[in-house]
Amino acid sequence: MKQLADFVKQRRKEVNLTQEEFAERAGVALTVVRKIEQGKTNMNLDKVNTVLRMFGHELAPVNSKDLSIQDG
Repeated sequence: MKQLADFVKQRRKEVNLTQEEFAERAGVALTVVRKIEQGKTNMNLDKVNTVLRMFGHELAPVNSKDLSIQDG
């Protein structure tokens, strides 16, 4: 979650938005942005993806079986 937190915070700052401004533009509550940037682990994936879509990214669940096939 630290990488996600750092990514969102860095990208938000690159576009010169406060947490409040960013939350408003992303269409999420300010608490969602704060929780992401604080690295909270109990997050709603839909809300996280709403934020990440602002940067053209998205998270998705990955099956560990699929990862071992790619590594092998």
